[in-house]
Amino acid sequence: MIPKALLPPKRIRGSEVSEELSLLGHLGELRKRILMALWGFGTVLVPCSLFVKKIAETVFLPYHEYLPEGSGALAYTGISDIFFVYMKMAAVSAVFLSSPWLFYQLWLFLKPALREKERKLAVPFVLGTAFFMMAGMAFSYFLVLPLTFRFFFSLNEGYRNVVTASGIWNFELLMIIGIGLCFETPVLIFLLARLRLVTPGKLLKGSKWAVLISFIAAAVITPSGDPFTQAVVALPMIVLYYLGFLLAIMFPAGKEEPS
Repeated sequence: MIPKALLPPKRIRGSEVSEELSLLGHLGELRKRILMALWGFGTVLVPCSLFVKKIAETVFLPYHEYLPEGSGALAYTGISDIFFVYMKMAAVSAVFLSSPWLFYQLWLFLKPALREKERKLAVPFVLGTAFFMMAGMAFSYFLVLPLTFRFFFSLNEGYRNVVTASGIWNFELLMIIGIGLCFETPVLIFLLARLRLVTPGKLLKGSKWAVLISFIAAAVITPSGDPFTQAVVALPMIVLYYLGFLLAIMFPAGKEEPS
């Protein structure tokens, strides 16, 4: 037998070479976009870290606005608690402020794989996602959080306040992000309609379940048992559901293009 080392090398098909080069190209592009995203995030993180105390004052403002007179400042249970709270605030603020750049890097990575029609929808989709997320976060910060704190402070009257800074930060972050995600309902419905997973008829038929789910979600997001606060959160979610229903009617899914 002829040793394998002396045999001529196997020919590699052109398709296999092109697939390998295509895979390496995608990995190289992904690496580039990740590095660019990290660069943008790091650039914003520096000023956020320098002004983190101002950010903390803004974050804790709804809490201090309804804090009963004579109550002490926010507490901490570990010597490094405030440091880590500040680090989290700076990181979350940097993600929020650099999100346009992060979305832009994601768009540049996905753009070559999209068709012309999909490219035209991508920009309004990203802008709509950012708009509804910011609207939900603003709604939570300026309306829901003050109502929630006012309810809890009235309920806790007569007791000593020893709330920690990390506890309030986690509480506010969960509520702001939760309501922000709930405000993405029109974008989600629009996407599902474009993918032909839902139709306006199905959406209208399931509207009663949407109302029920909205109130359940409001009860989960807002830990207070105050029905008024829960209704304040649930009603916009119901309106947003019907807004998504209108978008599904206005922008129906077209016929599938041949691949």
